[in-house]
Order: sequence, then structure tokens, then C-alpha cells
Amino acid sequence: MIVRIVNMHFKETAVGKFQNMFDAYKEQIRNQPGCSFLELYQDKDDEQRFYTYSYWENEDALNKYRNSALFEEVWPQTKALFDQKPQANSVVKIHSLL
Repeated sequence: MIVRIVNMHFKETAVGKFQNMFDAYKEQIRNQPGCSFLELYQDKDDEQRFYTYSYWENEDALNKYRNSALFEEVWPQTKALFDQKPQANSVVKIHSLL
């Protein structure tokens, strides 16, 4: 499993627009083949900083999403709202305690 963590910082005036956009697309993203989990977090000290966490079956599934029509629709709209370069990391979960 691949865990994709994306750290994004938005223009102050774009925070609400991003939240509305995420809400509109979240089900479609989560239902992409190979995606088993999707969460959105907002930084507690910086209301303009958000993180997405998504779980992907494997790197191939993540790459298929990144090359999909949905991603081509969502990502340019999201990028236009940034005021800092986003950072994306793919990690492998080693342990999980619930």
C-alpha cells in the first residue's frame, strides 16, 4: 500500500473555494480504482495549510489516477489557488495502531 501525503498552502482568499472544491470531488477521488482511503486535514495553527492523505493499492493505481481525466480536471483548479509550492510524498505504512 502507498500512502500519499500532499501538503498545500492556499491564498487566504482561496481557502473556502478549495474546501468547496474538495467537497465536490472527494467522492470521485475516493472511488478511483485502487484508492481505499481519503482524508483532508487543516493545520491547527495555519488555516491556509491543508493536507490530504490517501491510501492507494500500489504505485500503479496512484499513477493511473494522476493520469486520469479526473486529475486533469481537479489539479489545475487546485494549483491556481496555491500561494506556495505544494509538497507531495508517497510513503509505505510500516505500522498502524488503532
